[in-house]
Amino acid sequence: MWLFQNDSFISVVAHRDKPGHLLVRSRVDGDIERAIPTAEVYQDASADYRFRAVITQQALKDALVAAVDEIDYENFKGSVQDRRRHDAYMRVWSVMAREYGAYGEGA
Repeated sequence: MWLFQNDSFISVVAHRDKPGHLLVRSRVDGDIERAIPTAEVYQDASADYRFRAVITQQALKDALVAAVDEIDYENFKGSVQDRRRHDAYMRVWSVMAREYGAYGEGA
């Protein structure tokens, strides 16, 4: 699962060795902590997602509930303050709009 928030982008997958746990990954230092404040982050310099954390499924659920409760913007793209992140998100948005159209049509 990819989770884009206005101040973080994380990738979440099942932990292969720990049932009930998730491996959270990010390419940007601080993104995991912003998305999941309780996460203990470590680094794997050889991985494509350098920053990582192992968390319980409940920890992610709790973080997502808190994130939903904090939504106070009417436009997600406009809420992204970091210019580099905003521009990257816009490229993702553009690809999805091109592939699936304005009304979910397309490929």
